[in-house]
Order: sequence, then structure tokens, then C-alpha cells
Amino acid sequence: MEDLRGTPVVAKTPLGIEVKAIEISQFGPPEVLRLVERPDPVPGRGEVLIDVAAAGVNRPDLMQREGKYPPPKGASDLPGLEVAGTIAALGPPDESGQPHSASGHSWSIGDVVCALLSGGGYATRCVAPGVQCLPAPRGLSLVEAAAVPETFFTVWTNVFDRGRLAAGEWLLVHGGTSGIGTTAIQLAVARGSQVVSTAGTDDKCRAVEALGATRCINYRNADFVADVKEVTGGRGVDVILDIIGGNYTAKNLECLARDGRLVQVGLMGGADVSISLRLILLKRLTVTGSTLRIRTPAEKGTIASSLEREVWPLLESGRVKPVVSVTYPLERAADAHRQLESGAVVGKVVLTI
Repeated sequence: MEDLRGTPVVAKTPLGIEVKAIEISQFGPPEVLRLVERPDPVPGRGEVLIDVAAAGVNRPDLMQREGKYPPPKGASDLPGLEVAGTIAALGPPDESGQPHSASGHSWSIGDVVCALLSGGGYATRCVAPGVQCLPAPRGLSLVEAAAVPETFFTVWTNVFDRGRLAAGEWLLVHGGTSGIGTTAIQLAVARGSQVVSTAGTDDKCRAVEALGATRCINYRNADFVADVKEVTGGRGVDVILDIIGGNYTAKNLECLARDGRLVQVGLMGGADVSISLRLILLKRLTVTGSTLRIRTPAEKGTIASSLEREVWPLLESGRVKPVVSVTYPLERAADAHRQLESGAVVGKVVLTI
């Protein structure tokens, strides 16, 4: 078989087969997800073809299904931003002649990996840039490995790169039981920081504290600003990871200590806010944020290299572990979306093949 540019593709398993996939038939509720057959995807330069064992379900998938988060140009129209599985075929090296992996070695047929995607994960096969793949962490099941890439890439680049969280500092995580939240809490604690978080029920707060948070605040019946000040001895936190935005933004600035950093990664509460610039000046605050999906493979590869060096030892030692709440077979993707939308999930929802 040849890739789209006429260059031979190295393959071990049969190619050219029909694959099962979950398609968004039209924008709308979970019912619009349907199981279809599609042609076998073909890996291009610097890409690998993965036989998918499991695929993570994330809120951006829900937004894409609703027509609110279109895939980047050139990405698959299928949902699915992370998978785990086995490399079935290799495309040729990229235009620069660089190897497929971000850490300098080339992938081989049969390697077991987890991968960050721009789309296409809800399928029995998918393609991914080699630099966005990592070896499945030793000691984790493939279901657990599939729950790693999206949240760990996001947390690392935002909390530790942009937020510069250091050992001994305080981190505030909103939405502590989300995939992002459970990941951020564990990584921060494992790297020597203290964490305060928010969640919507007492049961969820207990789950967050079991992950290592010093305090979890039930935002439905408490003022998180006052509680953050109390738990930090009036000082405030050094970094905030926020998926809410909206009316949380002004409160977040109040929670920050001098030289604090607010890192915005979601807008569930709205994008338009009113804040006091005076507070930013007086406290020397930094307000930043980022999205992951639209970054280039090279940028994502840089994050992958950092994860393999800094985070993979924590995963393989068991000090940090993805929290998988529930799994569904691929054909029940609609049920998986309903489960995530219910708000009852602690951690991640994963589809299995």
C-alpha cells in the first residue's frame, strides 16, 4: 500500500479494511452519534496508524457534537482526542527526515502507545502524528492509558509551563473531579505543591481530598474566596487552573497571592468578563491561558517530551494515576456522552473497542 504522496507505508497488519467509527450525523444531542464503517485511514509523513484499544471521552467531544468546537483544518471530522492501542503501520519520516517520536527514537510496528489526536479517536483505527504518541505507561491498562493524553498534555502545558507552579506553592483547581481536575491535583501534590479545589457536592469534595487536595470547597454552599484565604492563612494561592471563566474570573483574582498566575483553560461559565485591572497591578498578577487542539504537532511533541521525562516516572511508579469513572463499548458512545454530561463523573469516561 502507498500513502497519499505515493511513498510506501511500512505495515504489519492488513490495511485497506473498513473500520468501525462513531460519526456525528448532525449537530445535536447524544442521539446524533451513529456507528458507521469508513475506509482504513492512511498515515502520512511522520504519522502512525494505531489499532485502537480504548479512546477517552472529553468535553470538547461534546462541544464538537453540538457544533460548538469544529476540528482544525485537515483533522478528522470524527470525535476523539486521545487513544491507546498498538501501532499497525508507519508513514514515512516527515519532511525534515526526523524520526516519528518526540523523544528521538523511531516507533516500530507493534509498539503499544497512547496518543493525543486532533480528532478521529472514536474508531477502531486512527492516525496520529508520531511526535504526539508516547509509550503506554508500564503498569497501566490500555483503558487507563487512553485516559492520559488529553488531560496530562493540557495540565502540564498550562499548570507547569505557563503557570510555572513550583514545589511549596499553592494551586487552586476549579472542577476538581473533572479529568483535568483529577490530573492537576495529583501532579501538583506529587511534585510538592499544596492544592485547594472546588466541587459541587460533598461526596465529590471527599473524592478530591482523597486524591491529595488539602481542602475541597463545595461551591454550592460556601464562598470559595473566603475559604481559599482561610486555608492559605490569608495569603492566597500562587496558581489557579480554571475551566469556568465567567463570574469566577474576578473572584479568582481575589484568591491569588502577590505575583500569582491565573491560567484559563475553559469557558464553561462564559467568555466575557469584567475585572479590576487595579488588582492586577497591585498584586503583580499574570492572566494567561491556552488551547491545545490547534497547536502544531511540533508544539505538542515538545509537551510529549516533557511528559515522558517528568511525568511518566510518576505514572509508572503509581504515584499518579488516571481516574477512570466508567467505560462503554464504542457503539455506546451516545451513552458515554450522556454520562459525562450528567455531571456525576469523577475523572474520565472511556470507550473500549
